[in-house]
Amino acid sequence: MAIGATERLALRKSVRDLLRDSCTEQDVRQVMTTEAGFDRRLWQQMAGLGVTGMLVDTWYGGAGLSAVELEAVTEETGAALLPSPFIASGVLAATLIQQAGTPEDQQRLLPGLAGGTSIGTVAVTGKLGTWTPEGIEVEVAADGTLAGRARYVTFGQAADVILVIARSADGIGVYEVAPDAAGFSRQAESVFDPTVRLSVFSFDATPARRLGAAGWEAVQEALDLTVIALAGEQAGGARRILELTVDYLKTRVQFGRPIGSFQALKHLAADLLVQVESAASAAQHAAVQKEAGGEEADGAVALAGFACAEAYETTALYSIQMHGGIGFTWEHPAHLFLRRARSGAQLFGSSRAHRERYLASKGA
Repeated sequence: MAIGATERLALRKSVRDLLRDSCTEQDVRQVMTTEAGFDRRLWQQMAGLGVTGMLVDTWYGGAGLSAVELEAVTEETGAALLPSPFIASGVLAATLIQQAGTPEDQQRLLPGLAGGTSIGTVAVTGKLGTWTPEGIEVEVAADGTLAGRARYVTFGQAADVILVIARSADGIGVYEVAPDAAGFSRQAESVFDPTVRLSVFSFDATPARRLGAAGWEAVQEALDLTVIALAGEQAGGARRILELTVDYLKTRVQFGRPIGSFQALKHLAADLLVQVESAASAAQHAAVQKEAGGEEADGAVALAGFACAEAYETTALYSIQMHGGIGFTWEHPAHLFLRRARSGAQLFGSSRAHRERYLASKGA
C-alpha cells in the first residue's frame, strides 16, 4: 500500500532526524567494532517509527507500506551508513515469509520481525554468490533434513529467525531452521565493510520445516524488493559523499583560492552529480514499477541493481581523490562510503548479473 507524498516525506524526515541524532560517523565507527555490528537501542527506535515492519501487513503488526516508501527510507539509511539488519530482516526475510509462508507461519513469525523483537535473515546462495537458483548449495535429504553450506548471509550471527533456500528432488523450497537446531552452525565471515556483517551457515543433517509450498518465484519476489532497498541505500550514500566532497571543495584553499573553483574539479563534480541523480532516479523508478506490477518491473529492478551500485562506487572513489591526501586516511569518512559501495556491489547480484537480466527483460 503506497501512501501519499506528504506522508512519505514525513516518514523520510522522521528517519533522517533519528539517524542524524543516533547514527553519526562516530556512532557508526563505534558500532561497527562491536560483536553484534549494530545498535540494538537504535534498532528499537526504528521499530517505534514502524521502519522494521514497514513492508509487513498491518494484520501482523506492520505498516503495510510499499516499495516506494522502502526506497525513500533506504536513501536515508544509506546516507547515514546505518549498520543494521534492516534489509536482511525487514525486507528479505519479512517479504519471503509473506510470499511463501502459510497464514500460521506469518502469524507466528511476522509480528516479531515487525516489532523489532526478532531479527530474520535468509541463506540463499553458496560460494558462487550468484543469488540465482544455480547458486544454491543447500540440499534437502529424503528425511527432510538439510545438508550443505550457504555464504554471504547478511547479519546471520544476530538472526533468530533463520530461513534457508534449499533444493530437493521436488525443486526449490523455503525452509525454517531453529537457531539451536542439531547440525546447524554459523560462522562470521571476514568482511571488507564492517558495517555489513556476513556469515557462513553450515548444515549437517539439520532438521528443518518447510514454509508453505512456494518455490523460487517467492525468493525472486523477495530479492527484487531487497535489490530496490539496496539501490536506495546506494543512491543515498552516493549523494551524501558527494555533498561532503563539494563542501570540502568550497572550503579547501590552494594557491589563494578554493579548489572548487578549479575547472577540472568543477567538471568532475558535475559529472558525478549526474551519476548520483541518475542513480536516485533509477532506484525510485524501480520502486514505482515494482509497486505497479507491470511488465517493466523486471527491467527497472535490474537497471537499478547495476546503475546504483556503479554510481556509488565511482562517486566514492573520485571523492577520495578529490579530498587529496586527507581522503586516503582511514579516519576520513570517505573510506567508510567506499567500503559500503564495494561490498554492496556484490550483494544480491553483481552488476553483470543485473545487466544480463535487464537485457533479457528487453528481449535482447
